[in-house]
Amino acid sequence: MRVPLSWLKEFVDITLPVEELAEKLTRAGLECEGIERIGVAGADLPWEPDKVIVGTILEVRRHPNADRLVLADVDYGAGTPHTVVTGAPNLFPYKDQGRLAHPLKGVFAREGAELYDGHADGWVRMRLKGRPVRGVMSDAMLCSEKELGLSDEHEGILILPDDAPAGTPLCDYLGDMVLKFEVLPNMARCLSILGVAREVAALTGAPLRLPDMTLVEDGAVIEGRVQVTIEVPDLCPRFTATLIEGVTIGPSPLWMQRRLTMAGMRPINNIVDISNYVMLELGGPNHMFDADRVVDQHLVVRLARPGERLTTLDGKEHDLDASVGGGTLPLLVCDPQGPLSLAGVMGGASSEVGAATTRVLLEAAVWEPAIIRRMGTALRARSEASKRFERGVDYELPPLVQRRALSLLQRFAGGTVARGMIDNYPRPWQLITLDLPPGEVRRIVGISLSAGEIAGLLRPLGLSCEVAGDDQPVRVVAPSSRRDITVLADLCEEVARMYGYDRIPLTMMADVLPAQRDNPSLEFELRTRDLLTGAGLDEAITYSLTSMPAVAKVNPRDADTVAYLRLANPLSSEREYLRRSLLPTLLEALAQNLHERERVMLFEIGRVYLKRAPGGEEPRPEEPRRLALAMAGRRSDRSWHAPDNSIMDFFDLKGVVETLLARLNIPGVRYGTLRDDPRFHPGRAARLDHNGRQLGVMGELHPDVCERLEITTPRAMAAEFDLEALCDLVVPVRYRPISRYPAMTQDLSLVVARDVPAEQVVTTIRKYAGAQLETLTLFDIYEGEQSGPGRRSLTYRLAFRAPDRTLNDADIAKIRQKIVRGLEHDIGAMIRS
Repeated sequence: MRVPLSWLKEFVDITLPVEELAEKLTRAGLECEGIERIGVAGADLPWEPDKVIVGTILEVRRHPNADRLVLADVDYGAGTPHTVVTGAPNLFPYKDQGRLAHPLKGVFAREGAELYDGHADGWVRMRLKGRPVRGVMSDAMLCSEKELGLSDEHEGILILPDDAPAGTPLCDYLGDMVLKFEVLPNMARCLSILGVAREVAALTGAPLRLPDMTLVEDGAVIEGRVQVTIEVPDLCPRFTATLIEGVTIGPSPLWMQRRLTMAGMRPINNIVDISNYVMLELGGPNHMFDADRVVDQHLVVRLARPGERLTTLDGKEHDLDASVGGGTLPLLVCDPQGPLSLAGVMGGASSEVGAATTRVLLEAAVWEPAIIRRMGTALRARSEASKRFERGVDYELPPLVQRRALSLLQRFAGGTVARGMIDNYPRPWQLITLDLPPGEVRRIVGISLSAGEIAGLLRPLGLSCEVAGDDQPVRVVAPSSRRDITVLADLCEEVARMYGYDRIPLTMMADVLPAQRDNPSLEFELRTRDLLTGAGLDEAITYSLTSMPAVAKVNPRDADTVAYLRLANPLSSEREYLRRSLLPTLLEALAQNLHERERVMLFEIGRVYLKRAPGGEEPRPEEPRRLALAMAGRRSDRSWHAPDNSIMDFFDLKGVVETLLARLNIPGVRYGTLRDDPRFHPGRAARLDHNGRQLGVMGELHPDVCERLEITTPRAMAAEFDLEALCDLVVPVRYRPISRYPAMTQDLSLVVARDVPAEQVVTTIRKYAGAQLETLTLFDIYEGEQSGPGRRSLTYRLAFRAPDRTLNDADIAKIRQKIVRGLEHDIGAMIRS
């Protein structure tokens, strides 16, 4: 929210330095992100007081040597008019008329002034220097908006209002400061100049002023000429309509255009600008229809009907068949022939105010925030109006908006205002009354205040307070503008804000902290995160909601809606079902990141949601935690000392998994063949088991999956594990003294059938080696004539160590013989000599 200081001062007197005011508002919960200065000291381009001045254009004469230039005589308060050479097209209509009967006001810049170059691309500074222009000396200029840094407009000079005082430094006349606020949802009332002014008045004690709403209703009675029908009162609590006829479309006054521009909006014409101006000023969005384009001047609030479409003011055509959640179609303002606007979001092109408009039908309404929020998401349509309606608008604001808008329309567009207002108010606002005991303030805020002091803090905020006694509860009535106040805690927050968070004293705890108990499950999750980030993976947090098309990309067999839990009111079809696996969303993130990086390694820890068997005692779904990994791309980042261009494969993923299991101290995990899983490449995947319990799966993604996900790297790997099962298998670390005795090593070469997994060989060796086997490493694999057809040779290095003595050759030979017999018996291995 951008708030020009000059606009704010119309509502409340401000004597504080602007920096101190910003700090005060921030401490009260209205965060000021910065202060933008325009033309004054500290601005990107300050207007020098003695060089950039308001001037009066007295006469415009023909240039003697150029048809596209004119000479303008300008009085800037020095006594003698100064001649300026200019090519501004908006001065040519005044050429050779002699001394102007109605002199113009503009911005006069003297030699030496620093300005922006109006003809350069972007914002290029220049220093004004005198030089002859087609034989006439020019050492000054009349400035365009771009040359002053006000906008991109540079075709003509800036024409100031007639009451602009000649000779006044421009920084004093147009210079301003803009306060930039980050308005959080609980401060939605401050999405207006009036709302911010209320906060300033409450914090400083200055009186609050309302804008001028002088209005002459000299037209025919509106009753019978305009009709409003609300078919969905639960979505539209209030709808007002007024009519003004005989308006003239034209530019809005300069001061209004300047304020709109500083507030971040683009001026268009007087009708549209007044609508936007009132919204920014009072916080009440409104919409102006061309009354001649509204059939029978009958406005109908209803839901969309099948087959309807609407082209909005931004030129986009919207299909109104789409649900915005819970089976609800978009909410519209219509006439008897069809849609006119997306309610609370954006008007339609069919009823837009244009150059030929003479009759304006003005709407100001209140909409249910949830439907506006869902419409904006589903239709991808957002606006300044919808931002305010999404957060809740004051139920009593529409009549005020109507009167202020009509007052401005009558002043700057002319016209006759119809008498009266259509006010359809099916759901009046119910005032909220709360009794706030001083003890509750003491308990929540930590300060001791009497009832009178509490009331004194709340009344400046517009809250009605009744005090029965200093120790009695304060009866507080929240106005409709404070929709955020519903419980006592909200009132305590207001007391704290007005008292000052920085003034609340530090207090010691009244009791000891409760005993803290270990949470092994949480500690295991945190440990897993640390290990995976240490292994070079980045943590991803994806949506827990997904869609069937997204699931089908990874596992078409799993894309069965019956197995999934569906939201009753999904915001969009892309976020409709609760996930049963982490892989669809994590692999989507992998694919997106691969567009930006050559090497991506991700992991995610999150919950999945599984339906329970029907008829069970627990109706809620299971929510187990899962761990998923996804890797693709180069084995190492590209650099001068890492020229290797190799791509990660299954064994890179397996290395991460093995390291994780080892560091978590989870022994006894076996790798088995994973068959018939459409997610993974056949023969390049594995399942992890522990005593018959499946812990998870891992492998290289199937090429079809990569194609559907648009993963273009040669390979991509993924894994998913049951985090609860892994946590259950953690073995507590036991410490033992380091042996003083040396280790003895032996190399063991054996030949086994090719279909015997290496994991089975390792398990068998450990089974027969006993406790004295310290390490076991596979360091050679051979397949060829010497190993025989269908067989391969594996060579392991074994290290043995005893805790109480040095092992001798006889000890090692005995253990080796036991291992060899076990290998021959269990897996049919043959020992190579």
